[in-house]
Amino acid sequence: MLDIRFSSALQAMLYLAAAAEGDSPTVSSGRLAEALGTNASVVRKLLVPLGVHGLVESSRGRSGGARLARPAGEITLAEIYRCAVGEKPLWACRPESEHVCPVTTNAAEYFARLTAEVEGAVLQSLGYRTLADALREMRGLDETLPSRRGTP
Repeated sequence: MLDIRFSSALQAMLYLAAAAEGDSPTVSSGRLAEALGTNASVVRKLLVPLGVHGLVESSRGRSGGARLARPAGEITLAEIYRCAVGEKPLWACRPESEHVCPVTTNAAEYFARLTAEVEGAVLQSLGYRTLADALREMRGLDETLPSRRGTP
């Protein structure tokens, strides 16, 4: 099963970044849920780690909601990724089996090293991109793909 936590968190953060540029930077969980095609309780659970790590601020009440805690240009995609997936590895290794040959003896260690290398590359790539960069890139896609135009 594919993990969509990062893509969901990124989409929510992009929506909040777009809202921050407008008159009302605070977005209700209901509005975010509608944008993500899910329900408000899922959005609230998604926002918890983003709030704990200082990327989002939330307020309760009738006019409450979520907003970026820092400018979009100061939030990296690597931060969003780490908040969304935590320390869960990118891949899981098969359970170890009986060590009967060099493959079965070393497969788990090799896979752990490969996973660490790939995760490092992913985090490095995401660390170079800010939320503001991503919003700009996304808007560029909107200009080149007119059939996909939409809001925000």
